Amino acid sequence: MFLRKAFVSVLAAVLLLSVSAVPTSAMDKKGFKVTLLGTGTPFPSMTRFGPGILIQAGGQNLLFDSGRGVTQRLFQLKMPFGKINHVFLTHLHSDHVVGIPDLWLSGWLGAPWARRKVPFAITGPEGTTNLMKGLEMAYAWDIKTRIEDQNLSKVAISTAPTDMKEGVVYNKGGVKVSAIKVNHGAKINPAFGFRIDYDGRTVVLSGDTKYTENLVKNSKGADLIIHSVASIAPKLLKKSKIMRAILSHHSEPEDTAKVFNAIKPKLAVYSHIVLYGGQKPADLMRRARKTYSGPLVVGKDLMSFVVGPNSVEMAK
Repeated sequence: MFLRKAFVSVLAAVLLLSVSAVPTSAMDKKGFKVTLLGTGTPFPSMTRFGPGILIQAGGQNLLFDSGRGVTQRLFQLKMPFGKINHVFLTHLHSDHVVGIPDLWLSGWLGAPWARRKVPFAITGPEGTTNLMKGLEMAYAWDIKTRIEDQNLSKVAISTAPTDMKEGVVYNKGGVKVSAIKVNHGAKINPAFGFRIDYDGRTVVLSGDTKYTENLVKNSKGADLIIHSVASIAPKLLKKSKIMRAILSHHSEPEDTAKVFNAIKPKLAVYSHIVLYGGQKPADLMRRARKTYSGPLVVGKDLMSFVVGPNSVEMAK
């Protein structure tokens, strides 16, 4: 009896894994799905990996930022790295880009979880092209050796980077991506958020930003907004210059509430969550709820949302 129950439990777990993975790796062409791959910061958390958001719309797989652990999260979703059609970067801080070499190089391999057949397409702020040129130089030995030893495609390891400015940066198969200039601090310039429009539905990603009217102006009509947020304990702020600097570059819950009240999304979600000095997710909600009463969720890694014609639902 014990063995039979154990077998049934294992079988149920396997079936659950396979069923839950299907919608992410094989989305319907009319589907519009957003998955938080990483909701963390430079802090090496085992539960919140580095920034990364997967958007699946119009049969395309678009990745926004590529922080630490993005490939592991994609693997958990049974999403082959080679199926990522395009990468977009909000800005070039290391925690948003350290996953690029792994995604680019590992995605080129012949394993079933890789197998990219086309150049690595990536769009980001000024400096993105130089970043990719530098990575090509840094990994020249690996690239040369694998081509000679494994006969891997030269085309698939090539890069197709673009430095972007504000405005439409991608328009393909009915999916339009627009870059929105945001304020991540005077010296972290440029920094961007993104607006993704598909089939009459809209998702906005704030990127790292303080409150900025430009984000509000360009987010009107959004069904779903994914917004970065920071909360640092007052005692720690008082004694730490570094913490004061960090907070000066990010939105506090009260700032995000102001954004949400202005655009009135069907759902708002926190990601890239900065918490120091004993602050908890509950503190984010408590502070935001002082002025915002709409739908709001504190994001977690691998949390997914389906953007429908009339609603935004958490994927099961």
